[in-house]
This record gives sequence, structure tokens and C-alpha cells, in this order.
Amino acid sequence: MHAKKSFGQHFLKDELIAERIADSLLQAAQTGCVLEVGPGMGMLTKYLLAHPEYETFAVEADRDMVEYLGKHFPDFAQKHLIPKDFLDFDAPAFFGERSFCLIGNYPYNISTQILFRLLDWRDQIPEMVGMFQKEVADRIVSPPGSRVYGITSVLAQAFFKTEYLFTVEPGSFNPPPKVVSAVIRLTRKENFTLGCDEKRFKTMVKTAFGQRRKMLRNTLKPFFDNDLLMSDPFFEKRPETLGWEEYVRLANKVKE
Repeated sequence: MHAKKSFGQHFLKDELIAERIADSLLQAAQTGCVLEVGPGMGMLTKYLLAHPEYETFAVEADRDMVEYLGKHFPDFAQKHLIPKDFLDFDAPAFFGERSFCLIGNYPYNISTQILFRLLDWRDQIPEMVGMFQKEVADRIVSPPGSRVYGITSVLAQAFFKTEYLFTVEPGSFNPPPKVVSAVIRLTRKENFTLGCDEKRFKTMVKTAFGQRRKMLRNTLKPFFDNDLLMSDPFFEKRPETLGWEEYVRLANKVKE
């Protein structure tokens, strides 16, 4: 794993952990296609390549790592390595009609942006497995009412089943980072309809959590009549107590 820029580079050195992450993909055989984000020195890549039932691609921005992979995984690098920054990469266009699973020991400085890409591309991605900084992983999977529950929790849980798989201690890396890591799996809800306008839903969630200590009647003033805000006890709640379904109901109640 290389958590670039924010921590320098921390490479996963634990073979068992790498193999366990690769084996956490459950739908790769169905898609026949996997995209790894930030393969670094290929510790996870080699376990993905051990699965003949799917084709592994990887996107890597670091030139030194691209060169390293070219030397140590020449066939793979020549055909399946994309030397690009993931955030500049249009994966749906690259894969065309094909579905693909997303996996990686994600660079911590862009891990939340990777999650938002997953949400944007969910029609093509039935499953994602990834290593995040533990506090980010906790936030994504935490239930309503939790101290760390927030925007990413609501958005991820609306469209995906979220699972905390296991914790990875700093000693599994070289050099050890100052933070604990965790691996999670997100599985897309099939035949799922949100039940409201998606843009409005996201706006509602982001506005509510913009001032998370305040009651909804204060934060959601732009969207509802004052009489309703003051009379309905529902608006006395705080944003972290609502599940995604309640945000859907709110989005459907908004005055036009």
C-alpha cells in the first residue's frame, strides 16, 4: 500500500494480508474483470493475478512504481497496467460495456474521492474491496447514531451493502504508518431504486451534515416551510441519527 503524499509511501509487506484482501472479492468471477487502484510494488497484484477466472487491470500514477512493475511483472505491465492517476482515469469508458470490480490498498489522501467515483460508476461496479485508513473505513460502515456516521456513511449505505472485514495493524507495512488501516467490502444493491431524485437526496444529506451539531430545523430551512419545521418534532433530530431511508423521505417532502 502506498499512501502517497500524506504519509510518504508505506508498502504492504504481509503476504497473508495481501492474499486475504484479494480473496475478499466475491463477484470478480462474474464480472470477469478487476481494476486495482495504486498497485505500488505489486504485493496485492500478484494474488489477483493468481485468479485465472478474471482479468486484472491496474492504474498507477507513480512513475517509479510503473517502472518497477514493468521489470517484475512484464507481461502484466505491458497489457494491463495503465500509467495514470486514478482520479484522471475514465474507467467506465475504458471498460466499455464490461462490468468490473474495484480493489486496492488505496492511497489514503484520495480514498474518499475513490469512494465517490465508486458511487458515480456504480452501474458498472457491483463490488468494491479496499483498504482505507481505519477511521475512514469506520465512517463508511457505521450505523446511524454513531459518532463517526456522516455523509459518506449515508451515501455509501444508500446504494451498497457495507461490511467491515478486518483491521490491519501498522506493522504489516514497511515503513509502518502512524495510523491503523482496515479492509471493507461494498456490494451493490441489485434492482435497487433510491425512491427520490438523487441530486436532491445528496444535497439534503450534505446540507444536513454541513452543521452536524445543529437540529434539522436549523440546517434544512432552505427546503421546508417554517411552520412545518417548527411543528413537526422530526425536525428536532440531528443529522447523524437518520438512516438513508429517512433522507429519501426528506428529499420527497421538499417544497418545489
